Amino acid sequence: MIRIAIVDDHKIVSESVENLLSNASDIEVTAKVQDVSGLLDVLKSSLIHIALFNIYSPSEEVIQMLKQVRALYPKVSLLILSMTSKESFILKTLKIGAKGHLTKETTRAEIIEAIYSIRGGYDYYGKSITNVILRGYLNKSNDDDSNPNKNQLSNREIEVLKLFGEGLTNKEIADRLFISIRTVESHKSNIMKKINLRTTVDLVKFAIQNNFMEV
Repeated sequence: MIRIAIVDDHKIVSESVENLLSNASDIEVTAKVQDVSGLLDVLKSSLIHIALFNIYSPSEEVIQMLKQVRALYPKVSLLILSMTSKESFILKTLKIGAKGHLTKETTRAEIIEAIYSIRGGYDYYGKSITNVILRGYLNKSNDDDSNPNKNQLSNREIEVLKLFGEGLTNKEIADRLFISIRTVESHKSNIMKKINLRTTVDLVKFAIQNNFMEV
């Protein structure tokens, strides 16, 4: 069972998110709290795997709040549901160690996929978030246009990379290739190891530089 805490100062929004997750039998919304103080109280006595923060406007106060949770409870994964696509804020949340970041355009399926991915030890960024990060990342990059290590990839890994580059989710890739979501994640992990990448953003950058995707 994946135990979730929802942090949102609007009760109706928390209840809506809880309802979105209600049909997932292995996800349990253990707590709904209004602020970080409420979350810290819950964490003192309850096992929480993922804290889902619904953030309406970026601020330094929000960043400090997330830092506080990370410092006190480093094993609790942070999933951000943000109303903004502001690059500076997104990068700060990633630097803090947030494991996932979604925008208000996200769907129920994507929230659930993000939860499964994070619980499985993977980072998860919504496509619009990835593109925001990527544009800044590429603008600062002086790398060559190709990576010689790409020749180490198997045909199946290249196939997975191309579909990922097209913006497909793990589930969509799994359905397209008739494999499990865990197998898709395993392929992604192997790709990143073979070509010496550390993050999903690096993977997207590699896909663009080697003509597996366009922006």
